[in-house]
Amino acid sequence: MRVLQLIQSLEAGGAERIAVNYANGLSEHISFSAMVTTHSEGALKAELNKSVSYMCLQRRSTFDLKALFKLRTFIEKNKIAIVHAHGTSFFIAFLLKIIYPRIRIIWHEHYGGRVEQSLLSNWILFICSRFFESIFVVNLELERWVKETLCFKNVFFIPNFATINEDVIKTTFLQGEVGKRIVLLANLKSPKNHMAILSAFQELQLQRLGWSLHCVGKIYNDRYSDDIKEYISSNKLEGSIFLIDVRNDISHILSQATIGVLVSTAEGFPVSLLEYGLAKLAVLSTNVGYCSEVINEGVNGLLFNPNNPNELECQLSEIIDEPISSRMQFGLNLQKLVGERYSKENIITTLLLHYRRK
Repeated sequence: MRVLQLIQSLEAGGAERIAVNYANGLSEHISFSAMVTTHSEGALKAELNKSVSYMCLQRRSTFDLKALFKLRTFIEKNKIAIVHAHGTSFFIAFLLKIIYPRIRIIWHEHYGGRVEQSLLSNWILFICSRFFESIFVVNLELERWVKETLCFKNVFFIPNFATINEDVIKTTFLQGEVGKRIVLLANLKSPKNHMAILSAFQELQLQRLGWSLHCVGKIYNDRYSDDIKEYISSNKLEGSIFLIDVRNDISHILSQATIGVLVSTAEGFPVSLLEYGLAKLAVLSTNVGYCSEVINEGVNGLLFNPNNPNELECQLSEIIDEPISSRMQFGLNLQKLVGERYSKENIITTLLLHYRRK
């Protein structure tokens, strides 16, 4: 079996990390595993196994014929049978199918906010989907949306999985008091909802109790990140809230933390929850997307409604006030769940079964 993962870039994001995990995981089970980015590279390129063939198309426009034929040449040369397109890369996969009909196209949707959209706003996707063999989704809401809105029957829920990369050099060392560090893994963009956790941190005056908050993710230096920086500065929180740009040593960062948080207003199946689990962190999570299927309230973490600031404050206060032994048990319970349900071995086996389905 010869499979190519197709995605826009390898910037540090959830969909990108899953595409890398798939490419790496499949390289251990199939004869040829490849990764192609349509537009640009990114920090996650360093995490690709040497056994994964890689190429960047450097696509400059929607109908960049040079990039399209470069992709076809790569596929023909390497005798690839399946293109597994992630997220917005579905359109170039559709164009590829037109000029190279023998290829099998699978589209993988990671964006949980899609379920709030109408057919009218997805008419291009609707047309392109007629050329897909299957659609993979990361939660059951998306599965229903694809079936009902796109009128597409061959849709399958495939859980995400996370891995620990022990080979990455440990370069990031968190400030703040040991045992009182909160970490948020999320790029600084909507709908990651950073301002909600900053506001809750400030309202609860957690800095006075010695707690610190570490927001780890891509800083785009746009209005969103500027607003966050302004809030930190105006509330004199520079010594307690830290913005850390993209890092590769995520497992090392999490090993220094006590609580992992996720505050998004929309999610598919966030890889960060699985990474928190592998690190045995107590977790406070938004209840959107697939989050409530991973976080069992009071067993391996706490949940809250991201549109209710008071609920976030109450749950944040509660998880901080929990005895250390209870927080540790949350982390152990989550680690067990991740290992049993969302291991690399289980998900890659499921993926291969669907690849073989025709």
